[in-house]
Amino acid sequence: MTYEYPSKVLISGGHEVGGVGSFADALRIGFTELGIPVEIVSPSQAILRYRELRDPRVLKILSTSAVFAAPFARRSICMAHGVPRVGAQGWLRFSSIIASYKLANLFPGTQLVSVSHYTASTLRALFNVDTDSVVYNAAKPLFLERDDEGEAERNYITYVGRLIEAKNLHRILPAVRDLMDETPGLRMCIIGTGPQRPKLEEIVGGDDRFEFKGCPDDNTVRAWLRRTRVFVSGNEVEGFGISYLEAMSQGCIVAMPGSGGGIEIALENVGHSVQLLPLSWNRQEVLTALKRALNALPKETSISPFTASVAVRGFLAVDRQFALDGCVAPHARAATPSPATTGVS
Repeated sequence: MTYEYPSKVLISGGHEVGGVGSFADALRIGFTELGIPVEIVSPSQAILRYRELRDPRVLKILSTSAVFAAPFARRSICMAHGVPRVGAQGWLRFSSIIASYKLANLFPGTQLVSVSHYTASTLRALFNVDTDSVVYNAAKPLFLERDDEGEAERNYITYVGRLIEAKNLHRILPAVRDLMDETPGLRMCIIGTGPQRPKLEEIVGGDDRFEFKGCPDDNTVRAWLRRTRVFVSGNEVEGFGISYLEAMSQGCIVAMPGSGGGIEIALENVGHSVQLLPLSWNRQEVLTALKRALNALPKETSISPFTASVAVRGFLAVDRQFALDGCVAPHARAATPSPATTGVS
């Protein structure tokens, strides 16, 4: 059987600021470079595209609630972007996410791909959800360009992402304030929007050293990262963390919890360009970790495995293997993801 490249790729997107949105945009760039047309639609729009869902020439990459289109889709890859958490999403949303993953396992015409081995192993251990492959997220090409403007002063601690409780920014800000009090000239840039912004603004109490920047474009985000000494984020069960990858690409020291898929980005750099935050969220312990990050010596991080072209090759490898093997019965899925389709080469 000869493998035929898709005539089009339909990708379901996500929030303007967030991992799923960045994931979709990076794939759009990668597939476009190969000359394959791409359309990014909302999950609800994806579910309504019945003709394209049934079209075997169109490759569907479905995320979040769009995964519920799996029973009707042909040639589809469903994404597990992370591990759901009841405390952040509530029981209804939590149950629907697990149900969508189970649905992807149930139908032989669908592949389930995780964004990290952490996500794949956790879903398997806790929910008996099998992942067919792991394909790492990609950074947008913009973040891989050389900085020809010279090294800017790095006097910022920065956060980029949705302002939601799961990111634990409310637990980090008090320690950041302590660090600022001890470090003249240090400031914090908070990029993103979300329901927790009023609470975060209340925590900082009008301190003008904390700058809320809303949702600027990618060029502006990159510019802020190039002025950043330490990038922080605190989701203990982060599925992967594109924001970590973008920060590392710009030479930031990354402070992240000692768990989650983000550690896979640069495991060899833990203790250097990657500093781990305590899961206790004790204010003094967080402050100690931030001090360690502020004084850490950067170690060059190779992000060549995380380019759009590598991610696209990973998805095409999944699609190709599935097409050549034919539909796999649900019980025949591998217990562990195939290393041949991790997207890293």
